[in-house]
Amino acid sequence: MTSAIRQIPLDTAVHHHSHDFHQIVIGLRGQAEFEIEGLGGSISALSGCIVPANHVHYYAGTGDNHQLILDLPDSALSLTGHQHELVRLFDAPRFFALDGPLERYLEFVISELAQLSQQGRLSGLQQERLATTLLGSLHARLAQEPAPRGRHLDLAALDRFIDRHLGSNLRVADLAAEACLSEAHFNARFREQTGLSPWQYVLRRRLETSEQLLRDSRMPLSEIAALTGFATQSAFSRAFRRAFGHPPSQVRSQAGRALASTSQY
Repeated sequence: MTSAIRQIPLDTAVHHHSHDFHQIVIGLRGQAEFEIEGLGGSISALSGCIVPANHVHYYAGTGDNHQLILDLPDSALSLTGHQHELVRLFDAPRFFALDGPLERYLEFVISELAQLSQQGRLSGLQQERLATTLLGSLHARLAQEPAPRGRHLDLAALDRFIDRHLGSNLRVADLAAEACLSEAHFNARFREQTGLSPWQYVLRRRLETSEQLLRDSRMPLSEIAALTGFATQSAFSRAFRRAFGHPPSQVRSQAGRALASTSQY
């Protein structure tokens, strides 16, 4: 795949996807909303965003909108050879605004694309050349700016999602989708924020819920195991003992004695 430059409106309905090539989106008219791996923002005329490869992004246009989009694979001429340092533009998603010189270059790009297309002489190599100058100029302006950090994960919302699906076969991919992130980025951000892997966190949530059910209900252990996502009662008992140092039956016995003692008064 070579670089490609295209001009399109974005649908006003919200869509999301990821792809194995980098992308730069620059607004020409109207407005569009983007959220890229948790980093949200809007683009309008003469502003844009950088979408690194394999980053899940949500997007929607607003009303009458038009965007210039550059699709850039890792193997693009504009990102390899003498231009290899330009790939650093895609280390992280970000939003940017064009300054005066870049605005004028954008006008030239659009005019050149239209003229070459009318003449039937628009080739991949010519698009690569136009893209290289744009990327080089952006890199020179953004290289000294720290990349913005994505938003923190909403752990309270994730807890509610986990609790609603505690008895099902929860996957990391399900949690990542709930957080609007790719699985790889969700894993990294989750561990950074909690100090645990998503699997460890879900297991802890299951065990905490099962302990509460042991104390507050008379459900059989097999039913508690099923409700909290364990395949069998024995698997539940083993996990519980590893976490708390005693079997679940001990908690049930203690709860029963406490209840009996209370009923005597």
